[in-house]
Amino acid sequence: MNDHTNVPNDLDSFWMPFTASRGFKQNPRMIAKADGIYYWAVDGHKVIDGTGGLWSCNAGHNNPRIVEAIQKQAASLDFAHNFNQGHPIAFTAASRLVELARDFDHIFFTNSGSEAVDTALKIALAYHSARGEGHRRILVGRQKAYHGINFGGLSVGGIGLNKGQFGTLYPSAVHMRHTLLPENAFSRGLPEHGAYLADELQQLAETHGGHNIAAVIVEPIVGAGGVFPPPQGYLQRLREICDQHGILLILDEVITGFGRMGEAFAHQSFGIKPDLVTIAKGMTNATVPMGGVFATQAIRDAFLQGPETMPDLFHGYTYSGHPLAAAAAIATLDVYRDEGIFENAANMMPVWEDMLHSLRDAPGVVDIRNAGILGAIQFGSEGAVGAKGRATYEKLWDLGLSVRPIGDSIAMSPPLTITENDVAEIGDILGRVLRGK
Repeated sequence: MNDHTNVPNDLDSFWMPFTASRGFKQNPRMIAKADGIYYWAVDGHKVIDGTGGLWSCNAGHNNPRIVEAIQKQAASLDFAHNFNQGHPIAFTAASRLVELARDFDHIFFTNSGSEAVDTALKIALAYHSARGEGHRRILVGRQKAYHGINFGGLSVGGIGLNKGQFGTLYPSAVHMRHTLLPENAFSRGLPEHGAYLADELQQLAETHGGHNIAAVIVEPIVGAGGVFPPPQGYLQRLREICDQHGILLILDEVITGFGRMGEAFAHQSFGIKPDLVTIAKGMTNATVPMGGVFATQAIRDAFLQGPETMPDLFHGYTYSGHPLAAAAAIATLDVYRDEGIFENAANMMPVWEDMLHSLRDAPGVVDIRNAGILGAIQFGSEGAVGAKGRATYEKLWDLGLSVRPIGDSIAMSPPLTITENDVAEIGDILGRVLRGK
């Protein structure tokens, strides 16, 4: 019998996500082991996990406290659903997460960021209906935004390739422009120009009627679209316009949550208070799938006006608040607190920024973007769209660094446990590839 962790089969049964499967089969990159900031391929090749799983393994891989918590929970209560019954660990996890979020009183559990986004959008629509404003049906997203791959998230998302195969989605979704401006090239942290782009929400309110808009959803920092930090003042202006028109502000913190900006959540570092926040990924350090939506007391109260015997919200998932996921979340929060993970991220942010921007003179580099422990290096187009990003990704992998190719760029979001030596090693590998040494 083959050892499934080391010997791949014919690679045909598994329909892989977001993968050019025919190309993958020609040169499969198969990972057998992970620990700390490293992966090991099946052939023993050691690779720095420069993407932190997929923007998600904030405490590094194989943390023993998280592993032990999952094992113990599986041995006592492997599963119980939360439809008209419950289990204590889900309530404990909810309380711990709400405590960390500070500005929120409730969390609705999902199983992924995609589910969290669709849940938040449904909550927004249902909230307005509960308040007698069911005419608010318009949902506002942005170009180049990524909000998962379910129907609601695709509708408000703004990456054309993700939407093109699926025809009509939510019919009342409209979009603002993205915030990637050429005058902000090589900005360190938040770019200086572009706060005025938030006024496009005001223009949409004037075009469609602000009283018809239910919510606007944005990533504090665009992630999968290419790592675009918000212009200074942009998010604050969106908050003002939402308040003016009674529009709910949803921040998608699936990527930026749990320390990526040096604080628990990006909205805390930016000093704004959204109405709903979507989370996932770093919530359990990616060990067990889990997501959620933070909601304020005002949002929650709107759903408590009907009969006590009727569900507050006709929405949920079999695995909402799964016991193993709840155990993983609690252990992950303990690790973040006890090992100073967020504080380490804050200390490493300027080191990370300096390393990235030291590469601005490399041939073909046309932009470098960073915020927190996130970064992207943009290349000039060479041949087919995405060819340069893909080729760079492959060369980096061979030298021991995994990154995420996004079009003609590479994006990075390493575990928040990185040290100065780790950053230097990442910079060395990047420099060798980008400078052709």
